[in-house]
Amino acid sequence: MTSYWTGERVRLRAVEPGDGGLFARLSAEEERLGDALNPPQSAEGWEAFAREKAAADPSGDAYQLVIESVADGTAVGAIGVHRADPRSGWFEYGITVAEEHRRKGYAGEAVRMVLRHQFEERRCHKATARVFAHNGPSLALQQAVGFAEEGRLGRHVFVRGRHVDVVLFALFAEEFYAKYGEPAGF
Repeated sequence: MTSYWTGERVRLRAVEPGDGGLFARLSAEEERLGDALNPPQSAEGWEAFAREKAAADPSGDAYQLVIESVADGTAVGAIGVHRADPRSGWFEYGITVAEEHRRKGYAGEAVRMVLRHQFEERRCHKATARVFAHNGPSLALQQAVGFAEEGRLGRHVFVRGRHVDVVLFALFAEEFYAKYGEPAGF
């Protein structure tokens, strides 16, 4: 049996202390795509971020993972659960894939792996995502995976001199299983 965290295209792995450069590059690309603009962070700041994530308890409700290509082991992006409410059974996730690795199926497979983990192992019943309304590729990804738009926060975030909408998405465990199959038995 292959690892639960390895699919056809991607392997999800823990953040390592040396992954600061990856997160710096992903952040710069997200900024170019119209993400919220933050002041520049030093290389040491990104390395400290990676060290913090690498030392985090992997059994916690929020976690960050690196997405690697199965074909050659290249780190192609990151995915994480950023908010979770175990009592109510929901979580919010986020993903980013490096520009040169987009449209290769990495994001969809990584999202499905995290969703399956949250639904099967964390007893969650609802996944959520927030996407800037101007981010067409991310909107399309959510819909392709099976998420439905739940609402829109009008002029909710201030980005590059203007307020932009944030689209709220949700996917319930039963919808996920209907699309991707029930958990495998023992």
